[in-house]
Amino acid sequence: MKMIDDIKAFKDNRGVFSSNNKSAYGDVFVDSSIGDASILNPILSTDSASGDIHGLIFNGLVKYDKKLKLIGDLAETWKVSKDNLTITFYLKKNIRWQDGLPFTAADVEFTYQKLTDPKTKSPYKSGFELVKKFEVIDEFTIQITYGVPFAPALENWGMGILPKHILEKVDINTAAFNSKPTGTGPFKFEDWSRGERIRLKANETYYDGRPFLDKVLCRIIPDQATQLLELKSGGIDSMGLTSDMYVTLTKDPAFTSKYNTYKYIGFNYTYLGFNLKNPLFADKNIRKAIAYGINKKEIIDGVLLGYGVEATGPFLPRSWAYNKDVKKMEYNPEKAKLLLKDAGWEDTDKDGILEKNGKKFEFMLMTNQGNKGRELVTQMIQQNLKKLGVKVNIRIIAWSSFINEFVDKKKYDAIVMGWQLSPDPDIYDIFHSSKTGEKEYNFVSYKNPEVDKLLIEGRTTYEIEKRKKAYNKIHEIIADDLPYVFIYVPESIVAVDKRFQNIAVEPAGIKYNFEKWFVPKEAQKYRTEMQK
Repeated sequence: MKMIDDIKAFKDNRGVFSSNNKSAYGDVFVDSSIGDASILNPILSTDSASGDIHGLIFNGLVKYDKKLKLIGDLAETWKVSKDNLTITFYLKKNIRWQDGLPFTAADVEFTYQKLTDPKTKSPYKSGFELVKKFEVIDEFTIQITYGVPFAPALENWGMGILPKHILEKVDINTAAFNSKPTGTGPFKFEDWSRGERIRLKANETYYDGRPFLDKVLCRIIPDQATQLLELKSGGIDSMGLTSDMYVTLTKDPAFTSKYNTYKYIGFNYTYLGFNLKNPLFADKNIRKAIAYGINKKEIIDGVLLGYGVEATGPFLPRSWAYNKDVKKMEYNPEKAKLLLKDAGWEDTDKDGILEKNGKKFEFMLMTNQGNKGRELVTQMIQQNLKKLGVKVNIRIIAWSSFINEFVDKKKYDAIVMGWQLSPDPDIYDIFHSSKTGEKEYNFVSYKNPEVDKLLIEGRTTYEIEKRKKAYNKIHEIIADDLPYVFIYVPESIVAVDKRFQNIAVEPAGIKYNFEKWFVPKEAQKYRTEMQK
């Protein structure tokens, strides 16, 4: 195993530890990711690989606790005006940036200014642009007034706050800071070898107490089979398991003696997304034919082995915005064939592929490298649609290139991807027609004026029943418009080396308290220069 110079293996004492083990400082958590991060600035990053790293480096004013309740992070407390238009945040004092300078209200104001600056390439602008007035009352008090009620306002201020003293005189889009960040969070950036690994170290002056772990090492391993080999050999401490891995490994005593597995339903779903700028998919009936031709149950059984449920739209079954009256899209290849025929697609030359005006019905389906589940989904979609006379070519691309060169630039026909959603059901950034620019989230170029109107309604009222009504209608319309074929909501399954303690599944998953994870002294595996 290749390790970094200042981390030395000194023990491999992995027994089953009781909850009575005392917390201790030390050791290294060696994680893995199928894709490298793109950018480590929280207001610019758009991908989960980046978010997983900068989420440990930065703090917002608020955060979700383990029960998905918003609590203070950099903010000690806050008050909301009776008309729900003004939030006054009272910031925690004596918090310092990781370079030693104090955190103040000026940093929050600077972050807000950068988020709303037209020159900043951020996909998160929309919520902050609703702010009518931003006032710094004093060094640790800010008052934010919205022009209209904005239901996700508090959640929005979970955005990582940036250091004014480092970034105020540079172009934030190209700053060296974006690959060598300084935050206020539990872990400090140490170094980044692109395509290989990212290394963080404990922030010894973190306001909520130094993390127990000395370091976090995230290794870039773009293939889940290779990740599993590394997990079994001790080269990494954790990975997300596919369903077939989970079924096999939990029957293996050699594995279960070394690793705990944690299973929970997250806020994520997998989908087939169409590039609606492509004339092939401009007709809703063509998209509907493809949806009828995809056997979702077969996919869920084959890919997830039943560890998941069918997705019916942009909201998940655990969300209060979910519309239970939206029916599942039936698998009906005969209906699919009729819709295709009605649209003029027929196999006139009897070669098994439909054509229209001399053009074959053929398209490229892309997904990212290293995600076995998504690769299997593309293959099963390919097989399903072949029965309709639709030729699907598959292209698997490394994560960073997939996002930056193809998805962001809309250089694709169709993609298999997934969304990790927030507990608040505001999906304005994903489906509003104004959010189709490069590095924005509506990369399928979906446009529906009624959905636009309802998205605004849903975020500009605090009345839960009005919001629910708006989102239920959005669910219904988008399920019918089919900018995506919504495929499944998987169960998240994660394996973690048993030496790591204080891990429990909660509604927020397992990493809500990562800085409190520890390894008992007798079980620590790696020694670092932080240990005296």
